[in-house]
Amino acid sequence: MSEAAANTDPSALAGPQDYFALLKPRVMSLVIFTAFVGMVAAPGTLHPMLAAVALLSIAVGAGASGALNMWWDADIDAIMTRTANRPIPAGRVPRAEAAAFGGFLSVLSVALLALASNYLAAGLLAFTIFFYVVIYSMWLKRLTPQNIVIGGAAGALPPVVGWAAVSGAAPLEAWVLFAIIFLWTPPHFWALALYKRGDYERAGIPMMPVVKGERSTRRQIFAYALILAAAGTAPYLIGMASAFYLVVAAAMGAVFITLSWKVLRADDQDHGPAKKLFGFSILYLFALFATILIEQLVGLYV
Repeated sequence: MSEAAANTDPSALAGPQDYFALLKPRVMSLVIFTAFVGMVAAPGTLHPMLAAVALLSIAVGAGASGALNMWWDADIDAIMTRTANRPIPAGRVPRAEAAAFGGFLSVLSVALLALASNYLAAGLLAFTIFFYVVIYSMWLKRLTPQNIVIGGAAGALPPVVGWAAVSGAAPLEAWVLFAIIFLWTPPHFWALALYKRGDYERAGIPMMPVVKGERSTRRQIFAYALILAAAGTAPYLIGMASAFYLVVAAAMGAVFITLSWKVLRADDQDHGPAKKLFGFSILYLFALFATILIEQLVGLYV
């Protein structure tokens, strides 16, 4: 590398797409969707413009969490093949700029949500950002194989935030949506960790397959699949969804259990079933929340 190239300011190489990548757009899209379902399912009304601002605030808060996570994890992101091309380890965005960017968006998102809806929703959003960045990223991720289990609470809170933004409350129904995502997170990420184990080992991250081994991880994935399939029917049991939702949840849960069983029975060198479960798990969560969303929208206009 030439001396001129070595002295190039990394920020001069960054484009809008790099700062957008800091927001973890794929994760942010899931947050937006689940928060929107919470907003639609909640009783009460919010002016469409304020509702749009509230949803944007939740999305920006999720993006801020992603940027701060990338700032903190830049050292391990550089080691893992899955994350090595992220803007910071790739040298396109300086760490300090990512931290300032994430911090600014965090404050902005919470303030906007407080103005657009209420302090409960804003407080829940602030707690979500804090939990993901401080409790999960800075503490749990590098400390315990239960990092995803406990840290999953941050990813499960958006529908509660969305519900509170519309209704000003966080009742049982909102926490049922939270529980589904919370229970979904460990088998979803442990399936990924099974076939990306080498990455986590090199980075020194104590993911379940690294610390407890693949056999134990596979058993825990299957156990969570059984609990998740049962929990997925809860919206029907508490009266917030119809029998149609129950059919969808039961069918998707049966497939989740079947794929998890195949993961359990697979050889440690065969990661095909884990990849299939990881892919299906995304469809599972989308199907359940999409069904709730459709039923709520049909109920509004029929």
